[in-house]
Amino acid sequence: MKAEQPHPLNKRLGLKTLLIKSLSLFSSVRLYNVIIVAIAQFLAAIFIMAPELSVSSILSDYKLWLIIIASSAAIAGGYIINNFYDREKDLINRPQKTLLENRVRRSTLWSVYFVVNGLAFILGSVVSWRAGLFFAAYIFAMWFYSHKLKRVLLLGNLMSALLAVLPFFVLFMYYKNFYPVIFVHGGFLFLILGMRELVKDLENLRGDLVQNYRTIPVVLGEKQSKQFYTLLTFLTIVPIAALITYFEIGYMQYYFTLIVGSLLVCLPLIWSSRRKREYLLIHFILKIIIGAGVFSILLIDLPDIISRLQTIFN
Repeated sequence: MKAEQPHPLNKRLGLKTLLIKSLSLFSSVRLYNVIIVAIAQFLAAIFIMAPELSVSSILSDYKLWLIIIASSAAIAGGYIINNFYDREKDLINRPQKTLLENRVRRSTLWSVYFVVNGLAFILGSVVSWRAGLFFAAYIFAMWFYSHKLKRVLLLGNLMSALLAVLPFFVLFMYYKNFYPVIFVHGGFLFLILGMRELVKDLENLRGDLVQNYRTIPVVLGEKQSKQFYTLLTFLTIVPIAALITYFEIGYMQYYFTLIVGSLLVCLPLIWSSRRKREYLLIHFILKIIIGAGVFSILLIDLPDIISRLQTIFN
């Protein structure tokens, strides 16, 4: 007897279910953000962390690739655990996206969580015991932030911004690079991420109130949150001015000039915003600033990149 063939409709339904669950998993791990951080680490290694090394030597360094893969895995795990603890709040703040992410069973997410964190620790340990220790501490810090610190006034915002910067610290450890320009770049990124976290808190005010999150908007109110955002804006101009004035950053100075204009444009927007969709616009602008900042690293040594491309194609 011939084996019974599955009905075409059942096959289509099965493929649709698989696609939805895949999208749910990718949404849970914030795949877009993970890829952006990986690209940023790679470009930072070439143009900021180890500019004295040739591109070919960096590309052939397998330990760098292990660090980037380990960082991506640990960050993905961080998003999973953060979603787990924020599930009830997210159902209020972003119900459609949360319902999509809920299509994957919790047991599956826990399995993925332990697999990616285990991978991060193992790959880090292959690089060095210090890198392994760093990733173990980083994984614990993300769990502790999601479980406890996220609900603590101000400390939650600071910790979130710090956790977003730390994947670049492991590169700093690896290359043993103590150039001041790295700290200034890190300060700029930390402040921008702090502004983004504050805007996210303003977006999510309703859910944070219901779930008793002690965020700045919940405890201090929208007006003082906007005052704090204004302070962060002007503080961010300080590292920008230092990078343009005192360091060789090539054509990246034009990126920072545009950023100052964008941040100043956001100030009247934040003060006039009252509804979630208005805060979403500012959040989107800040995401564009961060994303553009990743690729603007190429502008640090643009003439050399152009000459290399001409050599390749000629």
